[in-house]
Amino acid sequence: MLKIYLGFNAALYLVFALWCTFWASKTATAQGFLALDGAGRAEYLTVYGGLQFGLALFFALLAWTPRWHEVGLLFALCIYLPIVLWRIAGLVAHWPVGSTTLAVAGLEAFMLLWAGWIWFSQRGSA
Repeated sequence: MLKIYLGFNAALYLVFALWCTFWASKTATAQGFLALDGAGRAEYLTVYGGLQFGLALFFALLAWTPRWHEVGLLFALCIYLPIVLWRIAGLVAHWPVGSTTLAVAGLEAFMLLWAGWIWFSQRGSA
């Protein structure tokens, strides 16, 4: 199950990296960025393209290296917990938000719950 979870993360981040790299204007608008100057486009490409591609590579490495599976799960929890907490705060502070933001929020919450379920189910069977 853990290998599947880590592999799913790799695939998910790869899709987002490609989406944000090759359709940056469309994805930026869908995520609520109204206008980006040259610096903003460069930053968007770096963070939403490059960083997510790096996360995809790391999750792939974690998925295909069995001795790193536990580290991968801990890494996912360390990423998704603050993302979900900050997302909730952002949604409360800036409601209403668009459907893309809500969809991403739902996916992040799902990934956190899945990681938490794996974490606690492994502890219960140990």
